[in-house]
Amino acid sequence: MKKRSTPISSSPSTPPTSSPQTLKIKQPISQNSSKNPKRALLTAPPSSISPKWVPLNISKSELFLPLTFPTGQTFRWKQTGPLEFTGVVGSHLVSLKHLDNGDIAACFHHSKDGVFDAKLALLDFLNVGICLGDLWEEFSGSDSRFAQLAPYLGGARVLRQDPLECLVQFICSSNNNIKRITQMVDFISGLGVYLGTVEGFRFYEFPTLDRLSIVSEEELRVAGFGYRAKYITRTVDALRAKPGGGVEWLASLRDLDLQMAFDALSTLPGVGPKVAACVALFSLDQHHAIPVDTHVWQIATTYLIPELAGTRLTPKLYGRVSEAFVCKYGKYAGWAQTLLFIAELPSQKALIPSILWTTAEKKPSKPRKKKRSKNLI
Repeated sequence: MKKRSTPISSSPSTPPTSSPQTLKIKQPISQNSSKNPKRALLTAPPSSISPKWVPLNISKSELFLPLTFPTGQTFRWKQTGPLEFTGVVGSHLVSLKHLDNGDIAACFHHSKDGVFDAKLALLDFLNVGICLGDLWEEFSGSDSRFAQLAPYLGGARVLRQDPLECLVQFICSSNNNIKRITQMVDFISGLGVYLGTVEGFRFYEFPTLDRLSIVSEEELRVAGFGYRAKYITRTVDALRAKPGGGVEWLASLRDLDLQMAFDALSTLPGVGPKVAACVALFSLDQHHAIPVDTHVWQIATTYLIPELAGTRLTPKLYGRVSEAFVCKYGKYAGWAQTLLFIAELPSQKALIPSILWTTAEKKPSKPRKKKRSKNLI
């Protein structure tokens, strides 16, 4: 395979600049290029489905798109209009938007299997079998902090992603910022089958393990992945060596208890406690998995385990944080943590009265020298 000579940050195909609602994330190299016949063969035929908005009977309180897609669960969905996001579920290219009454409608741009199967896959991806209202009522009854925030952050839903797709995304997220994670994920996604373009964004089916195995560590390093390149290629190799196949092995982790799933994921290169927790929560039905970062550590030491305030997060204390969340919120603690995490994101602060902000953030400190990034994952 011909080695790429340009980093992901300089890839072509940016969306139109005339739409202020569109995220301006640069896309991977076009798969239709005549200079790369292997990639051209991956191009899917034009969709035969006419774009049509189909109501999903999901209310805004059960799913609010701006609090679900751009908040760190997935990096493959793009904002393609006001209160509208577009992404891929399996082989289905789908847009979601809020109707005038707040309910959710879907537009199926492309599907190999038809709208019925596409809708089933979408509903599974959206985790609609879990009632957010019931969980929020339970959490609010046991935690006054949650009860204060919930009215402002309704509809922040945990997705049920494809495990391979989720795993690769969060390996990319290691010690990284949101913009660069998105660029890396776009590059990886661009290795898959092209499904279509919506509002200037090109969308692809996530590549298979066999397709990913063709990409070398050197190629990913040239593309700007840094040390994460070796983790991705070695993880792909490890998965392909699993008896029965890596995709099946990952899916089987949904049937294990959380610790066993953690232990299994941790055998993969580049998968530490946080990456394992993210994959477990967002793709493996491990609803009480708690991804711990600086935001979650601050939440825990402020509201759940104040006796640890001022101490440094260590692997041992990571377990204490998880235990504190589960003790407070039970078997769906990961869903509660997700809302509390969103409340700490600078991009969502405008939704919450300042009186409810974490104390340390009410009074900004004096300006400091600019760091590499404020949005490390």
